[in-house]
Amino acid sequence: MQKQCNSVYVVALVASRVKSGLISKFHLQIMQKISQISREDSQENLPAIVQTSVNMKRRTVAGSTGIGFFVLAFGFIAIAFATPNWLVSDYRLPGQLERLGLWVHCFRSLPDVNDDSRRRFFVGCRWVYDPFTTGYDEIRGFLLPGFMIATQFFFTLSFIAMLISAIGVLVFVLCAGPDQKHFITLIRIIGYVILAGGICASIAVILFASLGNRNDWMPEHANNWFGWSFILACIGAVLALVTATLFLTEVHVQLRKRRYFKESQTKFEMMHASQ
Repeated sequence: MQKQCNSVYVVALVASRVKSGLISKFHLQIMQKISQISREDSQENLPAIVQTSVNMKRRTVAGSTGIGFFVLAFGFIAIAFATPNWLVSDYRLPGQLERLGLWVHCFRSLPDVNDDSRRRFFVGCRWVYDPFTTGYDEIRGFLLPGFMIATQFFFTLSFIAMLISAIGVLVFVLCAGPDQKHFITLIRIIGYVILAGGICASIAVILFASLGNRNDWMPEHANNWFGWSFILACIGAVLALVTATLFLTEVHVQLRKRRYFKESQTKFEMMHASQ
């Protein structure tokens, strides 16, 4: 009888343990399900931040397009700065001028204006500040009138501005990101420097276009015309202004995205603080 009671007790104990284990297992499953639902609910409450993080790209379409325009503008301005084809003479006709640029003048046979006997002629290409050719420094006032010095000055400023901007654009492309504190400041500086360079280049080409082929400067001006270097300078000036506009537009877009991100983050923190 006692053995029978013990057997019943053991069976009841085992049954309770099994039942307890099943309940614990069932309880664990319920807790896991609740945790999963809670996580899904939290993720549903995070769309603004998650979406904003996805949209906070390094640059927008305006920035990417600005980089492409900058490469073209910088290339055209650099080539125009270095090449001697701002004003060229008709190669089919005999004449004294061959071509000239900002820093180099090429002559077929230019008589020395200070030589009354007309025995000294300048032939070939020379740097405008050449200190070695006899008598070349004496005609520098003729080679570089006031408008030409102003053209050199403003276009040099433009070239320097584009060089400085090139460093900034490299940092913008390779290193900077929207999560960095001075990202927008960097883009703004690039935009304004390029804008200054475009304005200086525009002043330079306007001066040269107005006075570069006048009849009291280079001989036989009727046979001279503006060369491809000057055309590249004009295109580069326009592209620089377009590039500046695109970078300043990028500043505006990044400011709006950062403001939206902060508003979304504030809403999320307030929502979870109230729970």
